[in-house]
Amino acid sequence: MVNKGTGREEPSGPDPRSRGAGSTGHREQPAKARTGRHPHGRCKKPAPRWQDFVRDDPGYRQWHDKKWPVPPAWWGEEHDPAWPVPSWPRSRKYWGERQPSGGYLFIRFAIVFGVFIALACAILFMLGAAVFLLFTGARPSFGSVLEDLHPLRFMAYLGGAVLLLLLALRRVGHLASRRFTNPLSETMKAAGALAEGDLSARVPVQGSPEFRHLALSFNQMAQALEAADRQRRELLADVAHELRTPLTVLQGNLEGLRDGVYLATPEQIDLMLDEAQKLSRLVDDLRLLTLADAGQLPLDLQELEVHQLLADVRDAFAPQAAEAGVTLRVEAPEQALQPLHADPQRLGQVLGNLMTNALRHTPSGGRVTLGAAPVGDGEGPEGVQIWVADSGEGVPPDDLPRIFDRFWRADRARSHEEAAGSGLGLAIARSLVQLHGGRIWAESEGVPGKGTTVFFVLPLSAGS
Repeated sequence: MVNKGTGREEPSGPDPRSRGAGSTGHREQPAKARTGRHPHGRCKKPAPRWQDFVRDDPGYRQWHDKKWPVPPAWWGEEHDPAWPVPSWPRSRKYWGERQPSGGYLFIRFAIVFGVFIALACAILFMLGAAVFLLFTGARPSFGSVLEDLHPLRFMAYLGGAVLLLLLALRRVGHLASRRFTNPLSETMKAAGALAEGDLSARVPVQGSPEFRHLALSFNQMAQALEAADRQRRELLADVAHELRTPLTVLQGNLEGLRDGVYLATPEQIDLMLDEAQKLSRLVDDLRLLTLADAGQLPLDLQELEVHQLLADVRDAFAPQAAEAGVTLRVEAPEQALQPLHADPQRLGQVLGNLMTNALRHTPSGGRVTLGAAPVGDGEGPEGVQIWVADSGEGVPPDDLPRIFDRFWRADRARSHEEAAGSGLGLAIARSLVQLHGGRIWAESEGVPGKGTTVFFVLPLSAGS
């Protein structure tokens, strides 16, 4: 759309103040805007969002940043504020909620200082006039005061006015200092408590916008430190619990061999070797999880065919599924899936952990399904969604947010042998998916027979 005043082409997208096609306050746009035609004619798509225009086109970005001197034709006079939106604060709420900057603080200080000086001069003149009227009984004017008043008497009147002003300013300064020093002292007190190990210390949110912002940031920091400390203590307790069982079995068998209670038979040696392997796997899983969470695990990115990857995983777990009486199947449209740029070893480890967890909770006669489908915005796939679904007992809805936590099990009452896992498989899967730039979640109705489905979405190129 061309503006008649400037001759420049202007955006015909939807109102930037609207929150989407389905939000309240959406304004009806002209027919050309509703068709979704790009101003340069490069694409035709229905009802594009103004955020997409801002992201993709420099002209629309300038319009969004309010750098155009004239408003779009659809802006109209009914819009408030006028175009362009002034940089000066529009309301107290705007100043109270925006993040303070150096320029903002300087402007505010200059305004307060200027108002203070003007009030001080006005009060000083009024006090001088009041004292002059009190002692002379005449109604003064500024010129008559300077012509008729004796210099010494004028200095006495002026000194009295200054003294009264200083007393008043002392009281005002005391109240103002309390407003600034009280939040600061509370923050210093909480910081001292935090340094001494009291991670529950918090700062009351009060005072000026700057102090409120400081208090909120401090409380968020203290909350994060408290959560990290709690997770550290829980992790140490869980690791100690998981290490205790295999170490106890090893210790008991070795003592039995030493005392002659057990014979050094191949079965007895295999039992101890199995417990030693459990310890090794647990240590390796903890190391892998730590590196993945820290983003220090290197990825060997290769081009992968998703359908072939799922078929390989199915074939690898076919003997274990046949022994458990579980049916495996793959649901993936081979023609619709584009190659995935990812680490085949790490992605295979994710699917392996999910398959192990699904087979462990699926009864005989059940089924486990591996599936994949492209995901995108309609113009083309942006990634691939992969899922592993079982027909087991399912997970209660209250437990779904926690199934990816370390060492978490749905039934804590089960023994280590019954659980058969370290409790790190899903946590490792989440970390590896996030390392590829994806996300993972689970869905379950908590009804036996309907099972649980774990989904994860990966971009076509890892990390994008």
